Formats: sequence, C-alpha cells, structure tokens
Amino acid sequence: MHRHSDYRISDDRMSDSRISDIPRQRATCAPDDVAAFEGERTVTFARLWEDIGHAQQFLQSRGVGRGDRVMIVAENCLAVVTTIFALSELGAWPVVTNPRLTAREVEEIRAHCTPRLMLFTHAASPDALRHGLRYRAREIEPEGLGPVMAADTDTASQAEPEALAREVAALIYTSGTTGQPKGVMVTHRGLLHYARITVENRRMHPGDCAYAVMPMSHIFGLATLLLATFQGGGSLYLVPRFNVADACAALQRGTISILQGVPAMFSRMLAHLRKQGIERLDSPRLRYLYTGGGSLEPTLKRNVEAMFGQPLHHGYGMTEYAGSLVITRMDRPRDDCAAGEVVEGAELRVVGAHGEPVPSGTPGELWVKGPGVMRGYYREPTQTAEALRPDGWLNTGDIGRIDPDGAVFIVGRTRDLIIRSGFNVYPIEVESVINSHPSVRLSAVVGNATADGNEEVIAFVELREGATFDEAALHAHLAERLSPYKRPARIVRVAAIPTTPSGKLHKHQLRAMVREMI
Repeated sequence: MHRHSDYRISDDRMSDSRISDIPRQRATCAPDDVAAFEGERTVTFARLWEDIGHAQQFLQSRGVGRGDRVMIVAENCLAVVTTIFALSELGAWPVVTNPRLTAREVEEIRAHCTPRLMLFTHAASPDALRHGLRYRAREIEPEGLGPVMAADTDTASQAEPEALAREVAALIYTSGTTGQPKGVMVTHRGLLHYARITVENRRMHPGDCAYAVMPMSHIFGLATLLLATFQGGGSLYLVPRFNVADACAALQRGTISILQGVPAMFSRMLAHLRKQGIERLDSPRLRYLYTGGGSLEPTLKRNVEAMFGQPLHHGYGMTEYAGSLVITRMDRPRDDCAAGEVVEGAELRVVGAHGEPVPSGTPGELWVKGPGVMRGYYREPTQTAEALRPDGWLNTGDIGRIDPDGAVFIVGRTRDLIIRSGFNVYPIEVESVINSHPSVRLSAVVGNATADGNEEVIAFVELREGATFDEAALHAHLAERLSPYKRPARIVRVAAIPTTPSGKLHKHQLRAMVREMI
C-alpha cells in the first residue's frame, strides 16, 4: 500500500473551489496568454473568460441554474470548453456526450440524466448536427458560444439539492463497453487535485501547447487535457476528431509541445509517418509524450520512442477517480510497460476476491482511496454501493499488481478475465503477444463459454495495411510465446477492431460477435 498524507491539506483549501476557478485565475494573472487554437482562430484567456460570462447569461435565460444538468452533444471545440466553465460558475452539471454515439445511446443518456437543456455543437461536428435535428433543436448564435443548436428547455427537469450540486463538477457517462452506460458524478475536489498534480508531474508551463483530440466527454479529455493544461497556463490545440496528417504536420511545424492520446492514436501516427518514409520525426517543440486509456504494448512503446526520440510515458486512470491514479515519472521513465507509480494523495491496495490482502507482486483487484474518488453513480445507489466501500475505498474493477519498486502493472479487467481449465488468462497478455506479430495492427481477446463449462480464448485481429492473413502462422507465433491454456482456440480476422469513441476496445461488441459465430 502506498500512502501520502499531504493531500488532506490541499483538499481543505479546495473545499469551496470549482473548476471554473482555473480559467478565472489565468484571465486575471495572464490575460493575453493564448488559451486555445481552433482552426485559424486564437483565443486568449481574457477573451475566454469574457465568453464564459456571456455563456452564463445565455444559459440562465434558458432556465439553467444550480443543480441542473445540461447535455452538450459535442466534439472538441471552443463552444464546449466555454459551456463547461459557464455551467461550473452556475453550479450546474455539464453532461458532455460524444456525438459519434448512436441515436439509441444518446437517448439512453438523455433519459437517464433528464437535462434541463440540450445543446449541439453542429458547427464543429456533422454528427452533432444529426442528433440536433433528431431532437428538433434550433440553430442559434448566443454571444460567447457562437453557432450552436439548442433543443427546447425541459421545464419538468428537477434540480439536484444544493449540497450535491456544489460538490459535483460534471456527469461523465462511461463508455458502456459492457452495456448500459453509467453516469459518474465527478467532483470539483477531485478534478482540481488532479489538475494540480498533473501540472507538477508533466512540468507544464505557459509556453506549452497540448494537442487536444481526446474528447471532453471522456475523463482523459476533460481532466488531463482541458483542466491540467489550463492549470499550467498552457494552450490547447483543439481538434474535433483525429486527423493523422494534421497531427503530424502540427508536430513538424513546431506547434505542439505535449502529445497525449490513446495507444491507437500513436499506432496510426506511426503507420502514417512510415508510409511517408519517415523513420525519425523532427518536431522542434515536442517535449512530452503520454499514452493512456488503454494497455501499452512493448512493441508500440519501442517504436514510438524510436520515431519521436524521447520516452513514451504511460498511466492508468478511470472516470471514477477523476483522472489518473498511477503515472510514470519524467525523471525516471520506464523501460517496461508499467503504468507507473501511485500519484500524490492516492492510496492503492491489491486484494483477493474477498477483499483480503495478497502478497507483493501478486495480481489482484485494485482498490483506490483518495481525493479523486467519485461521488457515486448518478441515480444508481445499488451500483454505487457495489463499487464504493463505506470506508471510502473504490473497487476499480481492474486487476493489477504492485512490484517491490512501487511500479503498478495493469493485468486486465475483472470482467474480462478468462478462466481456462482452472487457469486465469488475462486478455491483455495474449493481445500483447498477438500484436507483436508483424502482420497485426491491433487485436482483441475475449472468452467464450463452452458446452463443458469451460472457457475458450477467441482472438480478433485487424491486419496492417498490405498484410496477408495467415492463421497458421499466427498460431505458430503464439505457440512459441504462450502456454497452451492461453492460446486462442480461434483467430478471427476483422476489417477493423471495434472501439469506443474514446479509443478503447469494445469488448461488449466482440462478445456479441462471438455469440453470432458459434
């Protein structure tokens, strides 16, 4: 267990603070510094704070007040940034929703959170326009926000009580990889704490510019990109959706100093650069690389570090803990794929199936305690009680181990664990070996129940461009590197591995595909 006692002091200081304090402070102390680049537009912190004030007035005119929810169907743009902070000032909760979700998924979230107002950033997202039309939203252009679409105000929506409203900063709906998404009540306390320690860990400063493509509907985009960058006084290079050519060009012309994203983003960048014949990217300002939101493969880490000429940092976080609770350190980058060390303020336990301690270095369920722990799942007291213990410990649902040097390794999800002939099979390990084959771009492994009560391992593979699918060669590759019980019974080629809008493997869809195949 790793303990840090000093977080309680900073928590007391932040008890009455809110995430909108961050841009307010930047507008006061550095009004002319650039907050964001959006296409050809550049916005200073002074202008951003002015726009936040105008957006507040617009939201109030639509009946939004403390404890209300406002659903923002949006890809990354200034309008969503401005709205998030304006709602913070009002004590209302942003529910940023990725427009690449299906109509059914968006409606599930709307029906669950019953927002007072729905906004759609159609100018930055054709998908947001599509959803806006479905909800009969009207095009408007309120001062401070620019062109957006707004649905009719829901006068029947009930505001949350004062105390809860003050504590919660945002509702973030999990990606729903196992089905019904859950609304995580993320607190001001947790987000502010995380922003501060992220700035310290990454040594962020006003000269930094962060590539901001991870959606702000995801904790990665909200906490790591938006809040931490502004906390450090840096600028955001806002991108509504990933364009590999644009990302590489921005790096080459010296716009970006901090590049952060999911492993799949880095994989696509490598493929693009290699296709152009580039083996080492010249990026004059780039000083920090980070990947999270998914497992890091040794091959990817090695190739990214060779391409960019610097360490690829890694971390482990979750929506339920307001960002990363484990991260690698700049002054001691890892040669392996460890998620890093426990962050300041967090305590981490590794326990067995019944909550009992396990020996050091042994995999078990990860439990965390600290300022980032969520308030709970919105309107889901049963699920909240299953995840949160009365003494403040949160069961992450992940399996990991802590080595003697304090390095944390994520082994897999509890629900993804495959039990084959009595042995535990961790999909991340199998996927890592499959991904090391030169023909494979990405893989995903799931379990399938067999008639005799056992489970078999099923692997899905997405090939690299121009590669040929040779199932026998893949099986031979795995036979040399995996114990028999870990080897897939079947390897299935797919055109593309399904992923969530935030880039995580969509295991729920893959299990459904297995059921259709059998």
